[in-house]
Amino acid sequence: MGVIRKTKSVQTLLTIFENNSQAISVVNLINQLSEEMNKTTIYRILDRLENDGVVHSFLGKEGLKWYAKCHGCSSANHIDLHPHFQCQECGKVECVSMNVSIPTIPNKKINSSQLLLVGMCENCG
Repeated sequence: MGVIRKTKSVQTLLTIFENNSQAISVVNLINQLSEEMNKTTIYRILDRLENDGVVHSFLGKEGLKWYAKCHGCSSANHIDLHPHFQCQECGKVECVSMNVSIPTIPNKKINSSQLLLVGMCENCG
């Protein structure tokens, strides 16, 4: 981890991501941590963790922001590009272990990409 100080609040969020293999919505994090920190602090820490390559974010099917742990990323390079799957029945969101090739576009530099697959999970299908 780069410039992020490991305060109690930062450590709390890091522990949540270390102990959770699924993506977590920002609303869920705010509800889960409401007794420990305010939502502004949560957003600020998530932004820092994302900028440092510790987590990545993406938008779910209803425009809700989700976060998941990065693998092999750094502040200079987010290399963990993969699709996400969201169950339309129970709402569960998962990272899909699959490499995705992002096309090159002449005269354009792509910094990030999002691919959300929506359907039924193994429990709901």
